[in-house]
Amino acid sequence: MLEVNNLTVQYGAIKALHGISLRVSQGEIVTLIGSNGAGKSTALRAISGLVRSAEGHITFDGQPITNLASHEIVQRGISHVPEGRMIFANLTVQENLKMGAYLRRDSDGIAQTMDYVFATFPRLREREKQVAGTLSGGEQQMLAIGRALMGQPKFLMLDEPSLGIAPILVKTIFEKIVEINREQKITILLVEQNAHRALDISHRGYVIETGRVILHDESKSLRTNPQVKSAYLGG
Repeated sequence: MLEVNNLTVQYGAIKALHGISLRVSQGEIVTLIGSNGAGKSTALRAISGLVRSAEGHITFDGQPITNLASHEIVQRGISHVPEGRMIFANLTVQENLKMGAYLRRDSDGIAQTMDYVFATFPRLREREKQVAGTLSGGEQQMLAIGRALMGQPKFLMLDEPSLGIAPILVKTIFEKIVEINREQKITILLVEQNAHRALDISHRGYVIETGRVILHDESKSLRTNPQVKSAYLGG
């Protein structure tokens, strides 16, 4: 479904990605793990058109999307939930969700998707009229995922969904990620600092260090890999 080949991204003279390659098949959850600054978020931002690639190719559903404008990539069926959530803090929960559907014109379908989001995250229904900036971190993460789902994506990219969230809500968020993948048949590319949880719910994983893919395998194999255990799983 997604193929990234020899992708290089530079910020000025500094290379953030050094020719990484990865693939994600339809229906999978694939995770990128690595330390802070390894280039994981940059990879997602390049796929979604937020940063330009200097070299390499990105293909989605068999069509090239390298360096397309972000709104065109959303139209192709890719949604990106960024690190830090980036909700519209001064808008209500409902208004934030409607912003996620800005490319859609099917009012009945939008209402059905909103009902699905509220069924998936009941707390959002309870806070439908509440200003989003007053939500807890976990609730804001639910809202950011819900807003992405409003665009009816085929492919969902999640950047650090557990960051800054109470442990009890982290469990809920990861359960919902699996549910969205299984029930809505949405393919997911996950960047997550919590390697234990990421490898628990994903099918395959890529380990990125200093802008390079150094290892990739099935998640169950990565969990028992001595190099991964030592660096990312606490021994």
